[in-house]
Amino acid sequence: MKMIKNYILIIIGCITLFSCGESATYRIQGKVTNLEDQTVYVFFQGDHSNKVEAVECDKPGQFTIERSQFGPFHSATLLFENKTVWVTVYLEEGQKITVTGDVEYPALMQIKGGKINNELTSFRKKIGSLLREQADLYISLNSPSSEENPVDENDLTARLANVNHQISEQVFEYIQGNPDEEASVVLMEEYFADPDDTRKLDELLALIDPKLNDFYLVKELGQFSERAKRTALGAEAPEFSVKNVYGKPVSLDSFPERYLLLTFTAPWCDMCQTENLFLDEIIQKYPKEQLDMLLVSLDDDMEGVKEVLKKDSIQWNLVTDSAGQASMLLELYNVSALPRSFLIDEEGKIVLKTESGTEIKHTIEKLLDEEKE
Repeated sequence: MKMIKNYILIIIGCITLFSCGESATYRIQGKVTNLEDQTVYVFFQGDHSNKVEAVECDKPGQFTIERSQFGPFHSATLLFENKTVWVTVYLEEGQKITVTGDVEYPALMQIKGGKINNELTSFRKKIGSLLREQADLYISLNSPSSEENPVDENDLTARLANVNHQISEQVFEYIQGNPDEEASVVLMEEYFADPDDTRKLDELLALIDPKLNDFYLVKELGQFSERAKRTALGAEAPEFSVKNVYGKPVSLDSFPERYLLLTFTAPWCDMCQTENLFLDEIIQKYPKEQLDMLLVSLDDDMEGVKEVLKKDSIQWNLVTDSAGQASMLLELYNVSALPRSFLIDEEGKIVLKTESGTEIKHTIEKLLDEEKE
């Protein structure tokens, strides 16, 4: 559900944004309650251009975005609370859009103005009780436990799974009943764009009215599905050719007859640290002839990276985002959230893809330790 929006955060963190094309006017007004951080980041998205702006609230929780920008843009994602909460609005040139609601319940925010926004707001209102329960459960799971307020994580997790299932069913039914609505395609992106399993997405795309074939999201989701299949378990790992931070060419052929652990990270991603993923332990346990590693870091400061590597006792094989290398590999391997690791076997096939260091460690131990026996 959050995969594509996570990719937005990756892009904001790692590339220089640009705009080009024809001029267009967009106006967004917001009145958001419980907003602590009064800076709103706006990520404008178009077919050939993107642009990020930071907007300060005029009054607590109130902001106005009125720009005559190069574009054209089809949507804008508003990021609140230091980019930890977001909503997406769908733009129509010259159309005023209003965003109102509680930042603690982003899925329940009222977004009005334009056909897609109005249709989505109407649908979300119908399933509002489920969306509110979902948000409350997420809040409870992320709240610290205490004697006065004990948290039963197993119970909350089970309840959340049930609510998520009910919401997915409601969304699926809406899409089936409204195959001619652009809002249906938006909901597909939000709920069924799973990079590990595209069967549900493919099923729903097949139902969409042909008149929507030119809608940008239909094209994007079709491409997303193809990329996901390219990195499915058992698929041949996509070929690449890049240079590491030392200027040495690196490709899949650089790791013959051994396992390769390809891991995507970023310096601003707390969960991406090598020790959190057990990479330090793994690289020291297995010889390169058996298992090799390649790290792809979304970091443009190559010289700074080199200085950090000099202080590390481990000699990491690292590719940074110099000349867009990491961004290219993100696209090639359909990476939409960080961290992300792919284990590629001796025959060049993907045998694991995960964001869990524990899963990486256990899988490698099972595969490689068994080979020794």
